[in-house]
Amino acid sequence: MAADETTESERIERALEGVNAGYIAEMQEQWLRDPASVDPEWRALFEPAIARPATAAEPAAAASTPLPLGATLLRGPAARLARNMTASLAVPTATSLRDVEVATLEARRRELLERMAPQRVSFTHLIGFAIVRAAAEQPGMNASYLEADGAPYRVDPGGVHLGLAVDVERPDGGHFLVVPVIRSAEALDFAAFHARYEELVAKARANQLSPDDMAGATITLTNPGTLGTTASVARLMPGQGAIIATGAIRDTGASRVMTISSTYDHRVIQGAESGAFLGRVDALLQGGDAFYESLGLSPAIPLPAAPRPSVSATSAADLRNVATGMGLVRAYRSYGHLAAHLDPLGSEPVGDPALDPEPVGLTEEAMARIPASILGLNVPGDTLAEALGALRETYCGSIAYEVEHIARHEERVWLRQVIESGAHRVPLSAPEQRALLERLTAVEGLERFLHKAYLGQKRFSIEGLDVMVPMLD
Repeated sequence: MAADETTESERIERALEGVNAGYIAEMQEQWLRDPASVDPEWRALFEPAIARPATAAEPAAAASTPLPLGATLLRGPAARLARNMTASLAVPTATSLRDVEVATLEARRRELLERMAPQRVSFTHLIGFAIVRAAAEQPGMNASYLEADGAPYRVDPGGVHLGLAVDVERPDGGHFLVVPVIRSAEALDFAAFHARYEELVAKARANQLSPDDMAGATITLTNPGTLGTTASVARLMPGQGAIIATGAIRDTGASRVMTISSTYDHRVIQGAESGAFLGRVDALLQGGDAFYESLGLSPAIPLPAAPRPSVSATSAADLRNVATGMGLVRAYRSYGHLAAHLDPLGSEPVGDPALDPEPVGLTEEAMARIPASILGLNVPGDTLAEALGALRETYCGSIAYEVEHIARHEERVWLRQVIESGAHRVPLSAPEQRALLERLTAVEGLERFLHKAYLGQKRFSIEGLDVMVPMLD
């Protein structure tokens, strides 16, 4: 009898170390308070244990470490989860990430929704089924690590048991995570997989999962993308081999993509294996190997290629002129300071050949056909021909601007808008101009005095920043 009791206690302890530890600990505490309040399956798990397991024992009342203000003792399921998260740090993991285009996935899901109405078909149904199929083809992704008597083992479960991470809300408004398991998922067609998936999620929401519903996951799917997360690196509990996380669908240029990550136990699964697995999942979601046909859909009909529009000689010349005009605008923004008139004695600046439109073939007539709006200009003028004078006056006048080297795109765009619109140019009256000159003269006089009075001393010069003084005034 003692051997049986030890076995049952070990079963509980192993369950409390798994990914469903919080849920199981909560059920155990409920059984300890009132055994009749839990289902027979849970009583069968807990009753053989003679006494309260050591893992559920209350912590010592006295704390040897002084606690900061606001510290709250974690008890029950929360304490068990905290201990398990600490234990997860001992699992050496690595993560592979892959961006998957979802145009095909979205289109075929719409077809499934019409065919299976009124049943719900989510992206997670399809991704989960693709994961099962890929894991069946690559059984190494199901492997887990075990140490017994000091020796390392690779455990092959012999099937794909897919865990589904489900967020459950407690009556008090709190949340906890449960992971019911679709056992032998590789043996199910999509209809049976979908039915079992929905059954387990419904039982999880109703707090009716049994111990068998949560046992034996070999690979787990979690979907933080429902909360807007674009990518996630999940934690692995001891005994797990891999966990797959899907991110939110997002727009990147002309494509819609979703990031899928694979976090795996690096002791039994290698990076190339994980990368190949994600590549296989991607290929299936794109319709490879008749994936969607295995769900009961008809083969996709490829759309005919759109005819390529012919480009006339006139339109080609206009396009070339627009591209050249954009280069001219870029040259003024990048090298206009080389042609700025900064010498008060009137010497000519060195300039730059890129600022001249004639050598690049931009005639006055060509520039008159280029709308200023498509060039992103903020200076007055409806065409490049009308705007060129204002552009030259802005960048090659008595003030030089050199801002295109700034790394942040938002900053460059903001500076261009302010510089070219002239919003910062405030006209000064004659008395204001004299006051400004006097202030700058005083700054220059102080700089020269310091240079002579403290000759050879290390100091910081205001040269180049003297205009900041009247600005700060």
